[in-house]
Amino acid sequence: MAIEAHDIEALIREAFPKAKITVQGDDGAHFAAEVIDESFKGMNRVQQQRAVYAALKGKMDGSNGELHALALTTKAPD
Repeated sequence: MAIEAHDIEALIREAFPKAKITVQGDDGAHFAAEVIDESFKGMNRVQQQRAVYAALKGKMDGSNGELHALALTTKAPD
């Protein structure tokens, strides 16, 4: 089952309701996302990205995941 950009955004939005979220990609498996959220202040990039991956609730888990690839950019607002 393919996943769509708006599905990815909705999952991320649940965990980061005030974030600026941009998700691009339309082949159902490969996407790029940028997540800018205040909660990332004081976190390093790995911690930020782990938090976003956790929000995806297993959608990227191995060969059974709906989401094959996600190029992820995270940061706190300036």
